[in-house]
Amino acid sequence: MISIESVIEAGDWSALLGGLSDAQIETLADKAVRHALATDPAFTAFLGNAANDGRLTLALLFTDNAAVRKLNREWRDQDKPTNVLSFPGDWLELEDEDIAALAAGDDVPPAHIGDIALALETIRDEAAEQGKEPRAHLLHLILHGTLHLLGHDHEIDAEAEAMEALETRLLADFGIADPYSYRLEDVDPSHERKPV
Repeated sequence: MISIESVIEAGDWSALLGGLSDAQIETLADKAVRHALATDPAFTAFLGNAANDGRLTLALLFTDNAAVRKLNREWRDQDKPTNVLSFPGDWLELEDEDIAALAAGDDVPPAHIGDIALALETIRDEAAEQGKEPRAHLLHLILHGTLHLLGHDHEIDAEAEAMEALETRLLADFGIADPYSYRLEDVDPSHERKPV
């Protein structure tokens, strides 16, 4: 019942990910998105249904810094690339009865969970700077972006800590270490934690 579309628009994602084919990259993204969606009980009925009827949709755009910079400038007034951008769809606006109708297969309009855009060069550079495998960093950012589509945020410390803890738990399920541990090596214990 959930259609996840991945579009590899720009950049050599295969080289970044050790020679994975486009199909393998799309499968990896699909698994990460579904894993993040499973944290929200509202998706239980949708994830348990193997039918891909497009009742719920989510799109990922694998692109480059130039495209993400343009999106970031247009939508966030920040004229710079970033690793991941999330654009929530109408899912967060649905009432419980709308979600139940979608899950039951009633004749109601489909809903869009949202869109995620990923910037190859920024992801590659961050992975190198932080001593992470590019695949692990990409999975982290797909999970991060998906959680934003579900309403999670990190604007204040308490929200950031909760979101980071959830991301760390989800990544552990993929055998990936705490993605925030690199910061611990550079932090003076006398300083307070800064928001992400």
